[in-house]
Amino acid sequence: MHITPTCQQFLASICLTVMLAACGGGGGSEGGSTGNGTTPGAPASAQVSPAESGAPQATGNTATDGFNWTNFRRQQLGLSILNRNSLIDNAAQGHSDYQKANNVITHQQNQGSPGFTGVTLQDRLAAAGYGLTRPYAFGEVISASGNTSGSNAAEDLITAIYHRFVMFEPRFREAGAGAATAAGGYTYFTLNLASTNGLGAGLGQGKFVNYPHDGQQNVLSIFYSDYETPDPVGDRNEVGYPVSVHADITSSVTVQSFTIAPRGGAPLPVKLLSRATDANTAQSAAAIVPLSVLAAKTTYDVQFSGTVDGVAASRAWSFSTR
Repeated sequence: MHITPTCQQFLASICLTVMLAACGGGGGSEGGSTGNGTTPGAPASAQVSPAESGAPQATGNTATDGFNWTNFRRQQLGLSILNRNSLIDNAAQGHSDYQKANNVITHQQNQGSPGFTGVTLQDRLAAAGYGLTRPYAFGEVISASGNTSGSNAAEDLITAIYHRFVMFEPRFREAGAGAATAAGGYTYFTLNLASTNGLGAGLGQGKFVNYPHDGQQNVLSIFYSDYETPDPVGDRNEVGYPVSVHADITSSVTVQSFTIAPRGGAPLPVKLLSRATDANTAQSAAAIVPLSVLAAKTTYDVQFSGTVDGVAASRAWSFSTR
């Protein structure tokens, strides 16, 4: 399995024109306008748990199952459900077809190559008939895996922290998905997310959500950091599952303290990802990545304190690993 993420965010405060970009880890993903990278053969890390309460029933269609799984996770956090848009579907399907035809994992298409539909995501959305009217936002994540499961593809991308920032953006309103499987090779899953002619309502000023959510069970203990590009933890591959907070794309998050500890134990060494510490992290989100693999079947307590839109914000929650 493979994932390659790159994440950038551009926000023009006057017109609220936003482009999100990310490319993933543990499965293969990319987004928006940024570069690409490929790392074939990454470990399959994010197989979904069969015991998830309320999980959508698999249809066997990779694109549909990946779309539904993304909404399932968003709903668990209290985020808005993404409406499926057939025009965005067409853009996403065209990009999966392009990657299959050219045996490449990328956000950028080359004009003249087989299956070309547009150089950038914005070009591909326009070619599919999806117009972007300000204020708007859009993003793309891509997974490439030897597994055809759409739910696993989406879970891989959620595990990859830069991809998660895009998928859990509260103010996206709609999305589309596409998938293409090469003979004996990768299944390319593409998820495009967007809002046009106004952003979604989102969470509201000063509010945020966290992931894993409070009381979540069967959380992965490991994240293969090397399979996300840029690599969020450059000096090692096997690290613990990322923990994150997410506010609206128009919000600003600052971190004063962000810790994770096994129940009854000391806080773990972590790498903090925030706009102040990491250029690839959006101003509206933050995360910590434990520097060692988490223990199995263990409860972890998380504490976050900081500000959201300049307002003091704090939260304590817990989750359990598989």
